[in-house]
Amino acid sequence: MGVKGLQSFMERCCPEACVTVHLREMAKQHTVPQGVPTLVVDGMACLRPWYSGKDWVSGGQWKEYMDILKSWVEAFTSAGIRLVFFFDGVVEEQKRPTWIKRRHRVNGDICKIFAHIKAYGEQPRGEMCVLPSGLATFTRFALKSLGQEVFCSVREADYEIASYAREHNCMGILGQDTDYIIFDSAPYLSSAKLRINSLTTVLYDRQRLCHTLGLAVFHLPLLACLLGNDVVSEEQMQPIRKDALAKYSKLNSTSYPGSQQQDIILAVSQFVRSCSESPDVLVTPSLKLSPVDKELLEKGVQSYLLSDQTKHLSSETTDHPVAVYQKYVSPTILQACREKHVAAEGFMVYSVVSEGMVECSNSLEDEEDTELLPQALVYKPCRQRMYGVLLLHTFSDVDINPPPIKEWFVYPGNPLKEPEMVPPTPLNMQCDHPGLDTLWFGEEEEISSLRRACFLAILDCQDFAELYGIIEEHLFITLCLVTYITLQVQTLSQEDVHAYLSQAVCLAHKSPQDIQQIKLPFLCSRAVQLGCLYVRGLSYLLGANCASGCPLTSEALMPWNSFDGRLFQSKYLSAHSRVEDLVLLDNDASCLSVFHTLRSKVKEVCLKKGRELQSKPRRCTPQFKTGEEPRHWGHTGGEGLGRGIHHSTEGWRGRREARRRYHLYENRGRQNRGHYPSTSQQHPDFYSQQYHNRGAFANRRDSRGRFSHRGRYHLAPRWSQPPAS
Repeated sequence: MGVKGLQSFMERCCPEACVTVHLREMAKQHTVPQGVPTLVVDGMACLRPWYSGKDWVSGGQWKEYMDILKSWVEAFTSAGIRLVFFFDGVVEEQKRPTWIKRRHRVNGDICKIFAHIKAYGEQPRGEMCVLPSGLATFTRFALKSLGQEVFCSVREADYEIASYAREHNCMGILGQDTDYIIFDSAPYLSSAKLRINSLTTVLYDRQRLCHTLGLAVFHLPLLACLLGNDVVSEEQMQPIRKDALAKYSKLNSTSYPGSQQQDIILAVSQFVRSCSESPDVLVTPSLKLSPVDKELLEKGVQSYLLSDQTKHLSSETTDHPVAVYQKYVSPTILQACREKHVAAEGFMVYSVVSEGMVECSNSLEDEEDTELLPQALVYKPCRQRMYGVLLLHTFSDVDINPPPIKEWFVYPGNPLKEPEMVPPTPLNMQCDHPGLDTLWFGEEEEISSLRRACFLAILDCQDFAELYGIIEEHLFITLCLVTYITLQVQTLSQEDVHAYLSQAVCLAHKSPQDIQQIKLPFLCSRAVQLGCLYVRGLSYLLGANCASGCPLTSEALMPWNSFDGRLFQSKYLSAHSRVEDLVLLDNDASCLSVFHTLRSKVKEVCLKKGRELQSKPRRCTPQFKTGEEPRHWGHTGGEGLGRGIHHSTEGWRGRREARRRYHLYENRGRQNRGHYPSTSQQHPDFYSQQYHNRGAFANRRDSRGRFSHRGRYHLAPRWSQPPAS
């Protein structure tokens, strides 16, 4: 993110611009009319420092995470600093190629993670980390529950952060993006270098940077674009940088040792200084550019100019995107969607009604697991019905046919070359839909029941309507979600359902410290994906709740009330070991009745819909020998790699196969894995057949009993929806 090489340049060649500051003292010295110094926080940049829990691979340690957020916020409020948080709400189309490139890179990391788990039975250590699914979404609600002011952007978040900080005379911007150096706004403070106990961090001083480079502040946007950023790629401006470096080398015999990038920054700075003399000219005519490159460069420079700095902003950079679906929603609905989105009180709904486009980032999904469908496909029917609520029932007396929604969803086998077109689906409700305006704003008593019926219809769980108010709301959510997953994932077993339900029932009785004390003999890769599947489901239920007029409280949909990754791993291993129900529930007899009620309701609805839930315990044994430490991630030497791995069914062949996979993914590095054919038009039954045939092929042995490697890692396509129940 940000400007390529700029922060490392400042740290190595311009140390006087990297100043350690004490935020308490900085706040005391910052004068504002209201008397409360305000720090604007880039929430996306803080997710990794915030999620400092030991376990990240199993779906999230959400109770522990809430405690961390509370302590973090209290550290600032006790120092008299007001916090304002911003989170990304959209991916601008001009940055879509960068977004796709990053998603492919993370896919490669996820493959390495699963290879490591299968080889060593533990999560990778060090930098190989993928944050839990939905972390940004649920963090917004967590901070609001802590009384914090939270905003969700309607355009690129760093622009809105810089604008807010400049407009409100804030003491600084806490983030990790060198774009904050380029914006002429509040001081840029590093979130990565923040020490929360002492409230110290590093301030990157743009004025001192400009002094070192011989530039004025208005030069910085052009410098950033010529060096390469998220709008103007490094490759597109390479001829200009090459020419600037050649001229610089002729005039300067000295250079910084070991870094060509530092020489490039100095050379481009000299070039910018010589050809740009006025802040009123975005791109000087002396730059010999093609019309396409000139337009792109102007667009990139404009992206750094805040609203009070120029009157030349294009319509694409305003903070009120045109609602392309506006004829399918009323102005009242559109305005309400936008207000909820900006206030971080909604999810997905505004993107659907304003742009007809949604996206979902990477999930921890094992592309070699032939039994579990990707979450994007599991929840596709749910999303289609949610789209139907928003677009097919806006006006109760009008028959409309809106175009399909564009989905940019990351999952194994999706090359992300173009969005998948997903049509809205009408709800199957026993009563007539009253129209979206009535559903959202109606105050009649019967409307509350109608909202709940709409929510349940999105999940195809209308049979649970009579249970609302009888069981706790978060358990009601768990019941709906587990039933939906069971109906969609045909390979889900009775033991899997028991693991889901038991951990939700037991979680209420456990503190974060209790959960930390859980000892796991090893990690199961299948449980990792099932945990991710559940948490992703909670985010879609959050969207369904918003679309239905919020019949349920948002708090009930938060993962810290119904899920913990470490606890789920423990319950998964116990359930597949076929322990008694009381043992599964930690010998707490008070949980038995609730657990049995939830289990019987899941089975009842599944049988009614033709889904017979079967027992299919999986043999769960540690993957490395007792008393032998598994090799940690990053120790990739060939001798002894994978030594001691034990596969109960494969013996030495299993050890050899795990070791071979580990080496394969390590050698792949960050290779682009998005080379699969487009799958959006394939038939769902064909998907199911090909998906499971791929598993049979993957396990094929030759005549000598060895695994056949031919084609093993060229995956069969994953089609656009799961097989019908």
